[in-house]
Amino acid sequence: MAKMKAAIFVEPGRIILDDKPIPDVGPLDALLRVTTTTICGTDVHILKGEYPVRSGLTVGHEPVGVIEKLGSAVQGYREGQRVIAGAITPSGHSHASLDGCHAQDGAGTAHGWKPMGGWKFGNTIDGCQAEYVLVPDAMANLAPVPDNLTDEQVLMCPDIMSTGFGGAESGHIRIGDAVAVFAQGPIGLCATAGAKLSGATTIIGVDSIPERLEMARRLGADHVIDFRKVDPVQEILRITDGRGVDVAIEALGIQSTFEACLRVLRPGGRLSSLGVYSSDLRLPLAAFAAGLGDHTIVTTLCPGGKERMRRLMAVIASGRIDLKSLVTHRFKLDDIERAYELFANQRDGVLKIAITP
Repeated sequence: MAKMKAAIFVEPGRIILDDKPIPDVGPLDALLRVTTTTICGTDVHILKGEYPVRSGLTVGHEPVGVIEKLGSAVQGYREGQRVIAGAITPSGHSHASLDGCHAQDGAGTAHGWKPMGGWKFGNTIDGCQAEYVLVPDAMANLAPVPDNLTDEQVLMCPDIMSTGFGGAESGHIRIGDAVAVFAQGPIGLCATAGAKLSGATTIIGVDSIPERLEMARRLGADHVIDFRKVDPVQEILRITDGRGVDVAIEALGIQSTFEACLRVLRPGGRLSSLGVYSSDLRLPLAAFAAGLGDHTIVTTLCPGGKERMRRLMAVIASGRIDLKSLVTHRFKLDDIERAYELFANQRDGVLKIAITP
């Protein structure tokens, strides 16, 4: 049986590079030869044991590649075609998909409700930090990459661009809105860019790393706040003349930033939560206005599917946003254990890492 190299979760604290069989292709599947992928913050949660997956799983959920083999029932694609697939791979025929909630595809089962049903790569099936990845329901998920776009230009589309933009979209940002984005990691930066594209005219980015604050300015932030130097809640209220923001986006996944988002919202504002939380959240009484503030709290799981990917690549192709600069480091798949060590410890100004087999 033919083998491939893959990054495999063994146990908390251990992701290793090892050999696995190249997957067999079912009728509706496509086998991609991965040309570029990356490491996500969620992969670090998996590495640390904060998000449970089974031992032996290939991790990763952001593939750019070339179709190696098509399933017998797949139509509209050709072998050798360059494509991406979203981190979320809806089937297109589940209850959730047909109800317009593609990210939760497969969430409802005979055994009860399970969130994040659409996130399969590196969660419930083998992912794409490997030489090959099997894409399920290929006709719902493969999006051809325009010839004028490079792998690194579209590398952010499968997850962080879709998630960050999704946070702005879920926040229902309107022209003229004031928006605060707490944490300017890759997803927060994409949320900042999404807020700009959505028409916000006062965008405030919060972080403590100078390079990330500078990147936030480049992607659309009108103000940046170093939370180690000033109280971000007080500074945001000052910038908005005490009114508060229309939308606050939480892009880190911890109690303090979630609570700060509540504290800077105007009455009737929306908290758009993107963080992956590893412990229970608490609603502070005053910030929640005892439940009487007409606030909306909404969560977003990365929208997926081929039409979502097509739209995101259209944004890239239009020149309205350029995310290539988010790729700060490059590693071969053979060095992925070293790449994880760098990314998990956030050293050397790392934002995103391009991994090439």
